[in-house]
Parts: sequence; structure tokens; C-alpha cells
Amino acid sequence: MTEKMFFGLAIFIGCYVFIASEKINKVAVALSGAVLFIFLGYVSQNQAFSTYIDWNVIFLLIGMMIMMGVIKNTGLFEFIAIFLAKKARGNPKKIIIMLFIITGVFSAFLDNVTTVIVIAPISILIAVELGISPIPFVITQALASNIGGAATLIGDPPNLMIGSAAGLSFLDFLKNLGVFIAITMVVCAFIVNLFFGKQLKVTNERRARIMEFKEKELIRDKSLLIYSIVVFGIFLTLLILQEVLQLHAATIALVAAVLLLLRARKINMENFLSNEIDWSSILFFIGLFIMVGALEEIGIIHFFSEKILDVSKGNMELTTIFIIWSSGIASAFLDNIPFVAAMIPMIRDVSQSIGVEQALPLWWALSLGSCLGGNGTLIGASANIISAGICKKSNYPISFWTFTKYGAVITLINLLLASVFMILRYF
Repeated sequence: MTEKMFFGLAIFIGCYVFIASEKINKVAVALSGAVLFIFLGYVSQNQAFSTYIDWNVIFLLIGMMIMMGVIKNTGLFEFIAIFLAKKARGNPKKIIIMLFIITGVFSAFLDNVTTVIVIAPISILIAVELGISPIPFVITQALASNIGGAATLIGDPPNLMIGSAAGLSFLDFLKNLGVFIAITMVVCAFIVNLFFGKQLKVTNERRARIMEFKEKELIRDKSLLIYSIVVFGIFLTLLILQEVLQLHAATIALVAAVLLLLRARKINMENFLSNEIDWSSILFFIGLFIMVGALEEIGIIHFFSEKILDVSKGNMELTTIFIIWSSGIASAFLDNIPFVAAMIPMIRDVSQSIGVEQALPLWWALSLGSCLGGNGTLIGASANIISAGICKKSNYPISFWTFTKYGAVITLINLLLASVFMILRYF
């Protein structure tokens, strides 16, 4: 390793430590690291902006945020949550499983953070009306959001990054991971029932309160809701056909976002764009892309990809399992986005050595490990932290260990299932 490579790696690790510790705002850290790499000449400004920032990911994120913002304002999520609770006749055991499943489904096709932001408060309301703690509901929905998000290209930010880097389409993710994630959701639903079943006992009087809810009153704009469902259907159809149409996912997302913005006349556009688009996350991604690009430019990525091949001796089965567990464990304690950002160029470099087709299992391993590993601890995924924050505001705090004792078990089971799945499916 050359002196330049050593100092470049030291800068990146230093930034990673600050991001993980959250002592300094992660956006400030990522942008500072990016600027430092450019200033030191490790990567030129032109290379940083034109080569290493993945604009497909950036604009796909922006498009998805706009879509979710408009749909969220229709009241659809609240309507479905109350509708399911009434279908369960106020039975908390059925409600927690129904909300677990629907959160996983929403997270596969929508943003998982947006899903828990909307579903968690409704779950808390339902639990309070039933006279039980909402903590089991909120924990299980956070877990479901991370599991469901692994199923598709648009379900979780790591998948957006992996799909764009590897040229994998929405249909590729659905075909390769969709069935496995569906099976995993069913397995985890049984585990959720084992975890919390004994805590979910209520009186008939409490159950009757749920039946009094009027879910139709939660729909705030019926015409916008119908229009949004149609547009989102078109969006999913175009994603499925993107290889045939030769369209990038970002282009499809932006088309759908524009169609929704043109129809959402009651929305204050300036406030909407300020509040619904998470600009801090966008800037964080930009900073990360530049930092990782600098590592690639000075040869660190190639150095470590060769080490991976040396350790595994070219055994793809061993390398795949290693990536599942290393990314799963890392994602339980660290933000999975910078980890995936660092791993992508390594796997891309390995694929150039062994062939694109032969390296495909490595991409799926990275996706499963990083998404499923986020359930390992309370700090493993943004959805976990946000869910706990919502619960705390309602005076039901979720401690690190309360979440982790359930999340760690789910994660270990999921990583074992993922390992078996990858061996059976690809080897």
C-alpha cells in the first residue's frame, strides 16, 4: 500500500468513525471528506461530479420522496391501518401480524422510512385504545420495513445504490429476491407472534372501541388519492418494463413525481419541496459518492478487492457467505449506506476479474446482508431510530436493549435463511 493510499484510507476511516458516532452531523462529515479529497488532488472536481456521483440514485431518491410526500397527504396509509384493525375485529394478535405484513409490503414498493412515519402513529393510537403497550407494534413494524425493503430496487437506499452500480433492474430484484423475502416475512410473522403473543390480551370492551373508528374520514383528498394510485401503478409498470423501454429508474420516478405534482394543486409547493424532500440525505449521498470515488481513483478499492479474492481463493460460494455476514453484522451497528457505498466498487472490481455473470450472487449477498442486518440493533437502520422516536414522543420509550433483544434474534435467523437461500439458489 502506497503512502497516498494509506492517507486516503485514513481520511475515509476517520470520516466513517464520525458518521457512526454521530458526534458531528453526518452530512457535514461526508461533504468535508469529499472536499478534502478534491483539495488534496486524490480526485479531480470534474471526475467527482461527472464520474463518481451516481446521479441515477440521486434523482431516483428525489422522485421517490416527491411521490411518497403526495401519497402520504391523501391519508391512504392511515385508512389502510384502521381498515385492517377493524377487519381483525380488534384482536391485537391479528392486528400486529396484519400491520407487520402490510408494513413489509409497503416498504417493498415505497420508502421504508416514510412507511413507519405514517404507520407507527396509527399503531400507537390503536394500541392505546386497546389498553396495551404500543411498543410491540412499533418494534415489529420497524423490523418489517427493513425486511420488506430488501425485496425490490426501490425498497431501501442500499438497493438503489446496488441496482444503479450493477445495472440491475426492478424486475431483477423482484425475480431474485422477491420470493425469498416473502417467505422470510411469513417466518418472521410466526416469530413475532411467539415474541409478543402473551402481551396482547384485551377485553371485549376495548376491542369494541376499534370497531367505532371511521376509516373513511381519514381520506383527505379522494380524487388525488385515486389519481395517485393510477400514477403509482404506471410507475411500477414502467419499472417492470424498464429494460424493454431502456429507461433509467430515475427517469421513471421523476416522470411519476411530476405527474403527481401537476395534480396536487392544494399543496403549497415551496413548503412541500422543503419538507418532503430530505435534502440532508441527498447531500450525504453526494459526499459519500465523492469519497468512495477518491478511494477508487487512488487504487484502494482494487487493493482490497484483490485481498477478498486472495482470502476466498476465488471460491464464490465462500465469498458470497462472507459478504452476507460481514455486511449484516456491520449494518447492525453502523449506517448501512456508507458501508454499501464502500463495498460497491470492490464487488464491481471483483466482477471485472471473474466475469459479470459469475459476480451476480455477490450483489444479491450485499443487498440481503445490508438490508436484513439493519434489524440487528436500534441504531442499525433509520427506520428503527425514527420508530423509536415516534414512540418516545407518545411516552412509550424504546430502549436500545429492548429493541435489540428482539431485532438481534430476527437478524440472525434472517442471515441464516439468506445464507441457505444463496447456496441453494446460486450454487
